[in-house]
Amino acid sequence: MSKMSNSGLRRLAGAAAIAAAAAVGMASLGAGTAAAGPLPNGSKVTFGVDGEKVTLKRAGESAYPVPSQANNGLGRAAEVSGTIVATAPKGADATLVSGYIVGCQVNIGALSLGLTGTLDAAPEAILSGSFSLPVKPGQAVFVPISDAKTIKGGQAIIQYKRQQIDVQQCGGYATARAYSQVTVKGDYYIKSTLYGAPFSLN
Repeated sequence: MSKMSNSGLRRLAGAAAIAAAAAVGMASLGAGTAAAGPLPNGSKVTFGVDGEKVTLKRAGESAYPVPSQANNGLGRAAEVSGTIVATAPKGADATLVSGYIVGCQVNIGALSLGLTGTLDAAPEAILSGSFSLPVKPGQAVFVPISDAKTIKGGQAIIQYKRQQIDVQQCGGYATARAYSQVTVKGDYYIKSTLYGAPFSLN
């Protein structure tokens, strides 16, 4: 079988694995939510077909309820903190994306993306700021902590402290969980996803 054929099969297998991981992550969003406070650390190691290694680690994650900036009695908000460290083979075309999946009485269909707000985003700095987003019943949205980050020299770090997520237009139970993903492009495509523990938004 040609190298091109092998690459195509690997990409198809990777796409199937990504779809399965996303389904598992979102389907469990509303179950087993933790109380606000420190959340468990997490780590994941993924190997490519030729032994390429990708690692994801999350440490120091916490979520605490705070008053909504809208001050309308309907919003729910939380301040989140944490550190994500990603490693990939040196010289690889790799990126890190990290944030939170937020759902309102989640009835999983497709994951839609939505974001408004402000963020102090200096490279290698501790990120802070706030996001205010509408989440309707039965909807889930992804809130990125920062722009996609290129993994240079084999490692990338995203660190954030007291980042506020402000949920509006949710008429029921709201919950969230951390989501981090490393993507390595090229012939031997790798995508590795690490989920955090779900927690409720008061």
